[in-house]
Amino acid sequence: MLSSVLQNEAVVEAIEILKSEFLLATWETVYVTLAATLFSIIIGLPLGVLVVVGEKDGIMPLPKGVLHILNVIINLLRSVPFLILMILVFPLTRLIVGTVVGTTASIVPLVIAAAPFVARLVESSLRELNPNIVETAQAMGASPFQIITKVMIPESVPSLISNMTIAITTILGYSAMSGIIGGGGLGKIAINYGYYRYKYLIMICAVILLIVLVQIFQTIGTRLAVKSDNRLK
Repeated sequence: MLSSVLQNEAVVEAIEILKSEFLLATWETVYVTLAATLFSIIIGLPLGVLVVVGEKDGIMPLPKGVLHILNVIINLLRSVPFLILMILVFPLTRLIVGTVVGTTASIVPLVIAAAPFVARLVESSLRELNPNIVETAQAMGASPFQIITKVMIPESVPSLISNMTIAITTILGYSAMSGIIGGGGLGKIAINYGYYRYKYLIMICAVILLIVLVQIFQTIGTRLAVKSDNRLK
């Protein structure tokens, strides 16, 4: 029974593609996901902090108009569907990378899509912080920069890690969509073989590998969040 299944033409083809393409595709997916997450955090973390500390009652109030524009930009970028956003940023992608197709090129739209999402996640984490902790730091004469870097962010680390885990799994899903416009990775294999050539077994294999990657990222993130939570020690 098992030998007859393994001799099936579709199964044989799937095994050959697994051997020849899936390892590289998995690496491309991990590379794009981690790179896009890193750049999204570099952009989104300061934005999220500014949204919180820049409020009227915050530790570093911003002009109302500036804060409003910041929120509008974040909300605007978050509201554009990723597939449409990828096409809209083609000129920027070509300017930065030199091409609009390929694994590295897909990082640009991923960052633009994920950075506002990360900003809102950071905002959510910082709002969970007990305001008494910030008030105590202010009473001790700490500057706004010191409060942000030595109080707000360190105290929010468990929540930030949990939210960044959400971000990385979301970006992983976005990276699979980039296969539609020629991005590399598992998404490209799923679309090229599963959608265009109706080889659904190969597409199922790609989906299973994506699920496995999500589980790995989620497990690592959850463990790091628990380990960093002083309340659980």
